[in-house]
Amino acid sequence: MSKINAIITGVGGFVPDYILTNDELSRMVDTNDEWIMTRVGIKERRILTEEGLGTSYMARKAAKQLIQKTGVDPDTIEALIVCTSTADYKYPSTASIVLGKLGLKNAHAFDLWAACCGFLYAFDMASGLIQSGRYKKILVIGADKMSSVTDYKDRQTCALFGDGAAAVLVEATEEQNIGMMDSYLRTDGKGLPFLHMKAGGSVCPPSHFTVDHRLHYTYQEGRTVFRYAVTNMSDDCALIAERNGLNKDNIDWVVPHQANMRIIEAVAKRLEMPMEKVMVNIERYGNTSAATIPLALWEYESKLKKGDNLVLTAFGAGFTHGAMYLKWAYDGK
Repeated sequence: MSKINAIITGVGGFVPDYILTNDELSRMVDTNDEWIMTRVGIKERRILTEEGLGTSYMARKAAKQLIQKTGVDPDTIEALIVCTSTADYKYPSTASIVLGKLGLKNAHAFDLWAACCGFLYAFDMASGLIQSGRYKKILVIGADKMSSVTDYKDRQTCALFGDGAAAVLVEATEEQNIGMMDSYLRTDGKGLPFLHMKAGGSVCPPSHFTVDHRLHYTYQEGRTVFRYAVTNMSDDCALIAERNGLNKDNIDWVVPHQANMRIIEAVAKRLEMPMEKVMVNIERYGNTSAATIPLALWEYESKLKKGDNLVLTAFGAGFTHGAMYLKWAYDGK
């Protein structure tokens, strides 16, 4: 019996219309375009401003575009995984809301929380389910409304984040040497003090005190997170490259999490990759957390060719981190 491989057969994406520029931010908090561009490389970010719309709305829009592009029959989709840190509600899951809006009749759905590394974790899980032979089509969506947890009075973090979503269809194939080839995922558990939301969970439930003291926003110790991200993303990529015989000559694309341009450049340098072979859209979208990697695949899809070697890597709260080797399965659309 032939080995079953898991491949991506299509990508869909969505970003809100509203563009929050550095110039506009500078009128909200003590910052400026030069300061932001020098430190993180972000010029603008998309913000979902419509009242009553959350992460599930963007996830649904991305998934609908994917379904239309690929022509996949929604009734054949067997599972839906939404990776997010900004769920619509504590419960039910955002995935269940998306499934209901899409009208998927033959799938189960769940959320996966792994912060900015969520897409790698979710895609790895979907690939394992496909490779087991029990599933043939799984929808994986990375989506985050980071503006909902961003304090626009905090100059250290307010410039970093944006909103967006992207979806991939993961399917089974018996074609060999294609699709998900290898992954290395880790959680070191040391990240809590450095990157978290102080209130809103079971340890510190919402109260007048937590709201008054602005404890429902992202807290980050930037220098520590930066150092861990550079080290782990670079090391993880190097490990994946070494054990799969990959190098600057046969890697076609590096797909890094879009958190900081200096982190992206450090990863590229470690792999000796020219920046023109690194997917970058941070300048226009900022950090959309679990959506950054699939959004990059969505934007660069037309440049991809069947057989291209891609190295994906991310780092997030927890700390979660990892890298993945993916051999692309179709010519760009």
